[in-house]
Amino acid sequence: MPTDRSDQPKTAPARVTSHDVAARAGVSQPTVSRVFSADPKVSPDLARRVRRAAAELGYRPNRLARSLTTGQSRTIGLVLAYLDNPFYGEAISHLSEALEARGYHIMIRIASNLAEEVDGVVDDMVDHQVDGIILASVSMSNALTGRLREANIPFVLFNRGQEDASLATVTSANFDGGRRAAHFLAAGGHKRIAHVSGWQKSLNGRDRQAGFLNGLAENGLEPLDIIDSHYSRDIAAAATRELFKGAIRPDAIFAGNDHMAFAVIETLRYGLGLKVPGDVSVIGYDDVAMAAWPSFDLTTLRQPARRMAEAASALLLDLIAGHEPARARVEIDSDLVVRGSARIPPGWKRTPGTGFSRPGATTPDARRTT
Repeated sequence: MPTDRSDQPKTAPARVTSHDVAARAGVSQPTVSRVFSADPKVSPDLARRVRRAAAELGYRPNRLARSLTTGQSRTIGLVLAYLDNPFYGEAISHLSEALEARGYHIMIRIASNLAEEVDGVVDDMVDHQVDGIILASVSMSNALTGRLREANIPFVLFNRGQEDASLATVTSANFDGGRRAAHFLAAGGHKRIAHVSGWQKSLNGRDRQAGFLNGLAENGLEPLDIIDSHYSRDIAAAATRELFKGAIRPDAIFAGNDHMAFAVIETLRYGLGLKVPGDVSVIGYDDVAMAAWPSFDLTTLRQPARRMAEAASALLLDLIAGHEPARARVEIDSDLVVRGSARIPPGWKRTPGTGFSRPGATTPDARRTT
């Protein structure tokens, strides 16, 4: 009669090692280690062969053991203030993709724009021995940046600048973007242009506003009103209602980012019964995926999240490697994306491929014609 062995302890399967992968791929064990450390000297064909062998065997590299050996965790800390703004969801995806391609993964922490909370989050990341930190949309005090430097922790400011020109920073060309928004609205014949601005304690918000004012002045205009809306949907909606209380009302609004522009459009249409762009033109800044939705069809400045993420990743990894970057401050141009939320000036046409196509619709030209 067979013996019931269901209660007998089972032997755990042997752990697949890098030596097993090396044997399967026909390479040396150090080569396997270099592949999983994203060594650029390993040829793509060889790396694919090793990774295929690892997948067949179910191999998983031991990151903890490697960090103890190399002194590197292969982890990058990413500090965000909030995820309400859809731009940051896109940015996280691109940052993760760019860093993983180089053998790193990210640890995400959320902190408000309070300096003391940011300090605590950064301390936590230091305790986890991250190799570097990307700080996005957070309040960065001089004391904090000084402490990171003293601790010799490489860091990059992403989509958030600071007055210190020596800090490693990646942003869009915010001043030029604000200026372009003003020129476009002025070219459309608008005279009463208001600005629902980004947070004026952030360099991005100040630069976009400064560029906007510069562009208006170049067209002989002054802003009808400016309201700091802190990159908040709720504050932007309240600011829009405030702008339309007086006898003189805006005929155009430049919002400091798309997140606020969506609130502006909804308030104009459903709160105030106005037409966009028939009564009021609206321009945003970011060009997140929602900007192309038919309900918004937002004209906006495209903040190139992928290019910014790739630039920030490369800059940070240069700092981690001890290399002096060619440029500490990187600004990437923001293109004006023309859709249907703002009056299109004579000589301009809708940017192609920037919205949901309709059967039988013609593809519009991309650029201004002269």
